[in-house]
This record gives sequence, structure tokens and C-alpha cells, in this order.
Amino acid sequence: MTDKSATASIFKRRESVARSYCRGFDTVFTSASGSYLKDAGGREYIDFLAGCSSLNYGHNDPDMKAALIEHIAGDGIAHGLDLHTDTKSGFLTAFDEHILAPRGMDHKVMFTGPTGANAVEAAMKIARKVTGRNDIIAFTNGFHGVTMGALAATGNGYHRGGASAPLNGVMRLPFDGYMEGLDSAAYLEAVLKDASSGVDAPAAIMLETVQGEGGLNAASADFIRRVAALAKEHGALLIIDDIQAGCGRTGSFFSFDEMGVMPDIVTMAKSVSGFGLPMALVLVRPEYDVFGPAEHNGTFRGNTHAFVTARVAIEKFWADERFQSELVEKTTLIHTRLSELADLVPGSAMKGRGLMQGVDVGSGDLASAICARAFENGLVIETSGSEGQVVKVLAPLTTSKETFTKGFDILMDAARAVIGEMADTKIAAE
Repeated sequence: MTDKSATASIFKRRESVARSYCRGFDTVFTSASGSYLKDAGGREYIDFLAGCSSLNYGHNDPDMKAALIEHIAGDGIAHGLDLHTDTKSGFLTAFDEHILAPRGMDHKVMFTGPTGANAVEAAMKIARKVTGRNDIIAFTNGFHGVTMGALAATGNGYHRGGASAPLNGVMRLPFDGYMEGLDSAAYLEAVLKDASSGVDAPAAIMLETVQGEGGLNAASADFIRRVAALAKEHGALLIIDDIQAGCGRTGSFFSFDEMGVMPDIVTMAKSVSGFGLPMALVLVRPEYDVFGPAEHNGTFRGNTHAFVTARVAIEKFWADERFQSELVEKTTLIHTRLSELADLVPGSAMKGRGLMQGVDVGSGDLASAICARAFENGLVIETSGSEGQVVKVLAPLTTSKETFTKGFDILMDAARAVIGEMADTKIAAE
């Protein structure tokens, strides 16, 4: 048995069948830098997945890597529960100076367990404790995690089915644009005002401004403002889940920047560490910071190594306007190239906002085939949506224009080839 076959065999023999991404990208990756992955055979792949938006600043950013190596080499704290450390102080100082204070955000920073789902669980618990109410309003196609509380707020039937238990405490209403001709904000207003609607006054209204896993459904700023006003009017907290859409993914640090809203609670994870290290945050207005000591806790609440890299990420990319200005140009580039894909598929639709855009090609089979062919040709790209029908671009925000061009050329070649083969098959069948 060769080393390569032995490596492949161990995954089949010992790894749970719950594995997922590796099924579509059947190789063994060994190294990565910037927007590129390399496998055991030495082949390079352009990365348009970026750890599902956990690597917004690319793989192994040199400045974050140097700071982390220095910290480890100097016997810096590796694990500190929620003790005060110099690295936590450094992160909080940078986050306050460059992110919170410029936006007039007075939010407290709560370190939860290291996953986005744990941050969502904490946010829901806070809302219930503050208001004394039980129900959370969530939206169609929302994705908030797969732990039991977060899963109750998640719309995807496949993931909900994994619970094998009742999922309670959440009412689901139509997201912006869910049904043609339906004003979803007006519908929300109507059911909250009607004492006989069957929708009880909620503890919170929770949403993503762009539904990443749900198919890149982007809410309008008007919808978000109206929902925020309704939450306030009815004594509910507004929770914005910025786990995938935050940290620059939509073109600004928070996905709700410049929308004219101030969430009561914001959940963050994925790229908040800057380096792909596990860390999650709940930002909560001071008047709602109601948990007692360790009332929501976890052994790994606050990743000391992640504090090191997160501080560097903030100071490197968000201390001035240069990085955000670059994102505006890249947003236009992505939209232009994806429009070419949309033109190939009759009835397709552009989806998303900023640097989380894609094309709904109307078929999960077609989207999967395009992504599979792209992978064969050196591009890692995934699908999203209720049926996996959206070809989704989540490239690192630091991807150069040249690499974007190479990646989109691979994607377009793959799409043309797959669409052509499907057309030939149809003709032959007739």
C-alpha cells in the first residue's frame, strides 16, 4: 500500500460519515498560502471557499503568523479560561479603537465557546432572560448553527432532521424577497400587531443580512430598518447574526454598516480570529449584559492564540480606509464575472452582496456539476441554497485581481463544458 493510498484509507476507515466538504474535494491538502491551497501531489488550487468565510484574510497571513509564532516561542499563555491576559487586552483595545468606537457602539464583548453556534445560543438565552419571553422570531432559509437552540432557528430541513427531537421556541416568518409580491416587513408588522395572529410577542428577532448558507439571499437596508423598528416597538431585542457575513465579507466590517440600524446583540465567529483559529463573540448592549458570572460558560471561552492574530488582523486591515476601498473594487469585479455565468444559464439569478456573491442556476445538479468540474481544473468553490442551486464565491478578501481573474476563468470554462455536455446528452436522448 502506497503512502497516498494509506492516507486516503484512514479517512474512510476511521472518520465519521458526517464529514462533508471533503466529499466534494477529494484530495489531501498539505499547505496553503494567501488564496492558494496545495495538495500532497504538489498541485495548487485557487481557493474560492476560504474556510466558508473563516479565512477572509487568506491562508497564513505573514504578519499574523509571525505574531503567533513569537507568542508561542516566548511561552505566551496558550489557554487561560477567561483570565485577564495581555493578549486579551491587546485584542479588546484594538477592537474598541478601530471597530466599536468609530461606529458609536457601546456593546460589551462576551467571549463564548469557540463556535458560531455557541454565540447564537448565548444570544438567544440573553434575549429570553432580558425579556422574560420564550419565542424567537427567525426567518425562512436562515442558518444559525446545528446545536439544539441554534438549530431551532435554522430553516434547512436536512439539518433540522438531524436533531431527532422537537425544536421549540422559534417562530419562522418569510425573509425579505421570500415570496414574489409579499412585503415581508409588512407581514411581520401585521402579525405582531394582531392579537389573534398566533404570533406571541417575541424575546428577539434574529436574522442574517445576507443568508450565506440559505442561498445568498440579501435583505435590503429598508427591510432591516423596518425589522429593527418593529423589534423596538414590541419590546424585542434585535439580534444580527454576522458570523458569515461579518469581518468585511459584504464590503464593510459589519454587514449592517451604513444601514442605519444598531443591533442589540451581534454574533460573530469564523473570521473574527483573522487566522482561522476558533473564536466567537457576542456583542451586547450594556443594559442587556445580564448573565451572572459563568452563567453561560465553556472551557475554551476566549482563544488566547486567536487574540494574538485577531489583534493583528484589525490593526493591519481596519485601522484606516484602504482595505475597505479595495473591497469596493473587488465587489465590482466579482459581480461582472458572475454576470457572465448568469448569462450562460437561462432563468438564472445573481445573488448576494459584496464579496459573498453567487449565481442561482436553478438546479442543484447543475451547480454541483459546475463546481466539481472547476475543482478538477484547480478551483475550490462550493454551492449553497435550499437545493444547493447557488454557485457561491467566498474567496479570501485579500485575493488579488490577477488570482480572481484566473479563478473566474476556470469557473467559466467549467460552466461552459458542463452546460455543453448536458445539452449534448439531451439531444442524444431525443
